[in-house]
Amino acid sequence: MRAYISIDDTDNLDSRGTGEIAELLARGIEENGWGRSSYVTRHQLLVHPDIPYTSHNSAMCFVAELKEGALERIIGFAGGFLERECAEGSDPGLCIVVENRLERPDLLIGYGCRAKEVVLTKEGAYGLAGELGVHLSEHGGTGHGVIGALAGAGLRIGGNDGRLRGSLNFATESGLVTVAQILAHNGVDAVRDLDGLSLGDDAEVRLVDKVKTVLQGGKSVLLVVPDEGNMDGADWRNCTRQQLKRF
Repeated sequence: MRAYISIDDTDNLDSRGTGEIAELLARGIEENGWGRSSYVTRHQLLVHPDIPYTSHNSAMCFVAELKEGALERIIGFAGGFLERECAEGSDPGLCIVVENRLERPDLLIGYGCRAKEVVLTKEGAYGLAGELGVHLSEHGGTGHGVIGALAGAGLRIGGNDGRLRGSLNFATESGLVTVAQILAHNGVDAVRDLDGLSLGDDAEVRLVDKVKTVLQGGKSVLLVVPDEGNMDGADWRNCTRQQLKRF
């Protein structure tokens, strides 16, 4: 059973972030023997004066391959985990979507896209969740995190939004790696330029800043740009954090 597990608004300015909470939740599912969890993706939502948030208004989501019969236990575990671990003053929300039970993924994906552009309501989030038959619950404060949790699930299902949490490390003294070496890393599925062109295995990439990937076509993709003016022989370099902000 494949499920999308999304959370939002679990932190405050002084606490650990929602991304770390998501990773701990994913680890807890594995430690309890309920399934295997994927990487966590960060999904940027609308920043607006009418939307309460702590720092960046971003939701976190991961995919889990669950054992049969584990869903209800995970729902209870995740809710209790958020209530224990979330920061004071936060408004945490939890969304769990079972892939083969979602008949209208387009509606959920559309909701996630709207959450990046317009102010949405908690009532609307619960209404859509009820219509689609997905789990949506609040676990403290005002519960407004259900909006971002539902949106995060939709954006992850869409497969073309968000950055993967954390950065990648490669064993290189020169800072240069080939595309083949990058693809040997289990955290990268493809290397592409900003026009969507996949690079050949022999192409060299200069690694700068933190090496981070984005979600495109449901895959973890390292985006690169021409390494203009560089004299070390590389034709490409990975995009910087600043360049990845729009993803």
